[in-house]
Amino acid sequence: MKTSRREFLTLSGTGLLATSLPGVSAFANKPAADRSKFAFDLGIASYTFRKFSLEETLSMTKRLGISRISFKSFHLPLDASDEFIASTVAKCEDEGIELYGGGVIYMNTVEEVDNAFEYARKAKMKMIIGVPVHELLSYTEEKVKEYGIKLAIHNHGPGDDLYPSAESAYVLIKEMNPGMGLCLDIGHTKRINRDPQQDLIDYFDRLFDIHIKDVTGASEEGATCEIGRGVIDIPSFLETVVKKKYSGTLAFEYEKDADDPLPGLAESVGYVRGVLSTI
Repeated sequence: MKTSRREFLTLSGTGLLATSLPGVSAFANKPAADRSKFAFDLGIASYTFRKFSLEETLSMTKRLGISRISFKSFHLPLDASDEFIASTVAKCEDEGIELYGGGVIYMNTVEEVDNAFEYARKAKMKMIIGVPVHELLSYTEEKVKEYGIKLAIHNHGPGDDLYPSAESAYVLIKEMNPGMGLCLDIGHTKRINRDPQQDLIDYFDRLFDIHIKDVTGASEEGATCEIGRGVIDIPSFLETVVKKKYSGTLAFEYEKDADDPLPGLAESVGYVRGVLSTI
């Protein structure tokens, strides 16, 4: 794909204008099936808004015309009461935002696995984006079967002794229940100098979720940046996502600018929409 970054941004006005909209765009009110010719939806990993309240997080998500979100514990604590969980779910529903998953959730003990699945059940989540220790994978598999809630193991790149790459998780779960899968974080993938596009292809049969982002370098020092400004070949990656008919969520996890993430996130969303409009 030869379209320039400037052309992508020209095509992507919806995302870039989101920060100046006084209310919700018409785009945001349309059902997912009407918004895209693709099988997947765009979403938000709420770690992006870790310094903001639940209400602010939902408002900013809505301004971007995005209607799917996965919650980090900042926005729905793992030890929340049943009443608090029900209230949070209701707030999402009132805003027309689907709470599709929770995470990243770390599971180092049997109790933490049990708690994670109860938490997800009460919040009506379809998926846990999680990191169970290797010794608990079989136990976690039993919970996946019991609850009918998928597990998407998240890779964390350099310094992650459990799952630095999608491959490191895939080799452990490939013979397990089909509900055991992957959340491919393409930023951390690039930071260990792997090709996110190739990992998408190689482990696609277990791919449930994608954390889409860009980074400044293919090394441990690589940091999150606005999508399109980094070293990941986003157009080629998205072409492969479409070609493979991926049907999960492309969740933006914008880790930069924690105190004011919306401008950079809006640019990133706009860039991705611009790329997709050319496919």
